[in-house]
Amino acid sequence: MAPTGLRSSAYALIEEAFSQERAVILDGGVATELESLRPAADDKGPNPELWGTWALYRAPQSVLDVHRRYVDIGCDVVSTDTWSILAAPEAELKAGPGRSERSHWMDAGRLGIRLARRAVNDAGREGKCAVAFALSGEALSARHSETMTLLARVFDEEPPDLILLETLSLIREDVYSSVELLLKTGLPLWVSFRRCRHGVCGVYGQHWGPPEGDLFGRAAHRLEEMGVGALLINCLPVSHVPGILPWLRDFTDLPLGVYPNLGYLAGSKWRFDDDIGPERYAELVLEWREEGAQIIGGCCGTTPDHIAAAAAALEGTRPGRARPEHPRDYERDSEVLKTPHFEPWLDEHGRMLFPLPFPELTVDPGVFVPTQGSYLCWKHLFTNKIGEGMRCLDVGCGCGILSVQLAVNGATSVHAIDIDRDAIANTLGNAFRNGAAEQIKAEAVDLFQWDPTESYDVVVASLHQMPVDPFEEPSGHRPLDYWGRSLLDHFLGMLAQVLAPEGRAYVMQLSIIGQGRTAEILTTNGLRVEVVDFSFFPFTDLFKSNYEQIGRVEERSDAYHLRFKEDDVMVAYLLEVSRDELSAQGANGEDGR
Repeated sequence: MAPTGLRSSAYALIEEAFSQERAVILDGGVATELESLRPAADDKGPNPELWGTWALYRAPQSVLDVHRRYVDIGCDVVSTDTWSILAAPEAELKAGPGRSERSHWMDAGRLGIRLARRAVNDAGREGKCAVAFALSGEALSARHSETMTLLARVFDEEPPDLILLETLSLIREDVYSSVELLLKTGLPLWVSFRRCRHGVCGVYGQHWGPPEGDLFGRAAHRLEEMGVGALLINCLPVSHVPGILPWLRDFTDLPLGVYPNLGYLAGSKWRFDDDIGPERYAELVLEWREEGAQIIGGCCGTTPDHIAAAAAALEGTRPGRARPEHPRDYERDSEVLKTPHFEPWLDEHGRMLFPLPFPELTVDPGVFVPTQGSYLCWKHLFTNKIGEGMRCLDVGCGCGILSVQLAVNGATSVHAIDIDRDAIANTLGNAFRNGAAEQIKAEAVDLFQWDPTESYDVVVASLHQMPVDPFEEPSGHRPLDYWGRSLLDHFLGMLAQVLAPEGRAYVMQLSIIGQGRTAEILTTNGLRVEVVDFSFFPFTDLFKSNYEQIGRVEERSDAYHLRFKEDDVMVAYLLEVSRDELSAQGANGEDGR
């Protein structure tokens, strides 16, 4: 049982209603009602990031007006506009001097209680309508626990009739610690969760994790043993209410309640569910009553009209013990999401794109991990089925991401080279995993010393490109590279030697090393280039560590990168290189006219 230290006459009436099986009517949405009144708010106090609670600082009269509407329709409980009060101390700091001086968060808490109490007293319902101090339990932490302890001082001066800790999601020890702190106030405590039988549930009804068995039920039993006065469900769609109360009843004898939302938050505004008006809501609450609901109200999006209709419908009813004939099978819902019962997403070749048929790859320790540039190359090979029936070369193969895709596309052979022997072993291992061991041959090669003896129809390369300060100590097998393009330039210079007459090379180049030198090398060697794709490549820690040198290169060449606020982003270009027909004709002594 809950502590009996502080029992108001209004709460005694609630307990009497439980014993006589009368429905206890909770109010509806407060914060969403206040949203329509924002134009009347002033600009003092914390920003409106405090959901609902902002109005205690900026529009207290509007808060009083909303409470009055719920008191006037006969609610047994009205909740204070303090849902976000645990976040108020931090919000006041952000507000800065001059905006938080008018009210301290503890004063805001006191005001929240006074406004609700005033609405009750002005209606002549003193002792007949309880005031519940609302607290969000969305993200409980040690810092919030300290704030809860300080709230006890507020309650000493302005005691509510009960505390409503609501919209809890995760079940963890922080929840039980917070419950213990609030129970020490001696006030009755109700606890409400945004959960369904499946587990954690979002405001739109989305599930955030796998089924949790009876975790929620066992939590309900533990909360009852601790002394909580009632257990409720709130802030989830009405479609997720059926079945949850009978299921909870297997675990606890606590009074059970429900107050779902109608609609969802769209940006900074609440979008209401116009399909469920007061009459339809009244029909729904009768269904919940049949399943055992003893406390019924509404959360975000519900209005005084919804609650008035619900109260009228519930008059004279008793809680049932009905269970849905076909309870929602959340485990099956999860399986349905995994089972294709819809048109598959296909590309122009008829290949399924969801899930993406990405090769089975592992990256061994120390081997170069594929980057956005690697994925850009892979996407082009996959999308265009490049390599079918062709002899291919993969320069700087790494783990073999491009070699494997060329083989999967139907290449007759793939020659993979890399200076790192571990990368060669990794590529061969991934070739075996993908059934391409017969097509892929790999060898450790230093590109600067390599003397190719054959040509290839397709050449792919996603090579290291990093401007390095020449005054730094050299490390690894790569020499210091002021412009960040030594390896790429050497490769471009030998392309004419390895590219078959009708061959194509696909080369990834970053914007931070410039276009001019690439064009010069290719033109000199009788090659032409075309950009076939590009993507954005955020600076990783490695690029950030060479930021100053990248800046020097950009100052001295046509290299560039983009900057979005605090983020630096390169452009990764995918170049298609082929022989220039005019150059080839000139080399063969043809006129070309």
